[in-house]
Amino acid sequence: MFGKLEEIEVKYDELEQELAQPDIFNDQERYKKVSKAHSDLGAIVKVFREYKKSSQELEDNREMLGDSDPDIQEMAKMEIDDIESRLPGLEEQLKVLLLPKDPMDEKNIILEIRAGTGGDEAALFAADLFRMYSRYAENNKWKIEEMSSNTTGSGGLKEIIASISGEMVYSKLKFESGTHRVQRVPATESQGRIHTSAVTVAIMAEAEEVDVDIRNEDLRVDVFRASGPGGQSVNTTDSAIRITHVPTGLIVICQDEKSQHKNKAKAMKVLRSRLLQLEQEKAKAEEDATRRSQVGSGDRSERIRTYNFPQGRVTDHRINLTLHKLPQVMEGELEDLTDALISHYQAEAMKRQGD
Repeated sequence: MFGKLEEIEVKYDELEQELAQPDIFNDQERYKKVSKAHSDLGAIVKVFREYKKSSQELEDNREMLGDSDPDIQEMAKMEIDDIESRLPGLEEQLKVLLLPKDPMDEKNIILEIRAGTGGDEAALFAADLFRMYSRYAENNKWKIEEMSSNTTGSGGLKEIIASISGEMVYSKLKFESGTHRVQRVPATESQGRIHTSAVTVAIMAEAEEVDVDIRNEDLRVDVFRASGPGGQSVNTTDSAIRITHVPTGLIVICQDEKSQHKNKAKAMKVLRSRLLQLEQEKAKAEEDATRRSQVGSGDRSERIRTYNFPQGRVTDHRINLTLHKLPQVMEGELEDLTDALISHYQAEAMKRQGD
């Protein structure tokens, strides 16, 4: 590990020297590439240098144990205890920082939420989940944009698609894909019985055009008139778009905008992300054929989490984590869940590296 860290530090210094050259600003593409590489290595180098500094201080203090002055010996012992308590944590940080990066982590996402079993109650909970993710996005200073939605008369959501953009969005939300189960007493339930409903969440890395190759001849684009609830026409022009990707059978419909071009652009963004997700799932299936990931595949059929309102608790079944702070979670305070999932994934990845 330390040989690799030495190489990273040398590379970091080389990049720093290159950034110090005035002529690098003449080539903006090169400047961006070098800046990003330098930034990516910065966190590792910072911790490695702290580790080396602490290790050297440990050696220096061990030498001071042989000093004839008892006060210096006592001070050295205290320093040694302090450094020895810090070094394992730094070493653990370095192991995590050296894990292979998920190339998707820095990407924005397409969020899809769909009501599952449970009728109106499932649709209401889908709306609650969208609000929860919206609050979480706001807390992280991310931008959330609704792309398509299908509402119910009771204020629920049969389906909603939105894009979330900002810093490291996919890395923090990628483990949210799956079936979210809710247990609560619906407002319409006169007997006070608890109902169980389910909502599926899909988190897809937003694909750029360079990520997915889509041939025009593989697309069938249909234009039709957008309609509101109950078939009521909300548009007098044919602006709604249905795009079918013939090879996979994927269909994306977008009708929220009045402009046909805007609807098509949004539909293509969703289609690219779904195709990228298909590629990721295929690669994941091949990987899982040899080693099953402990975190779970993120498949939509998996029940990943239960929100129990009568008991005020939320349980993530993949890591057996239960939090008795459901109201806060529903207000977008997801850090305890997302951080625990990321830590679990990192621990499993380190375990696999050690095998």
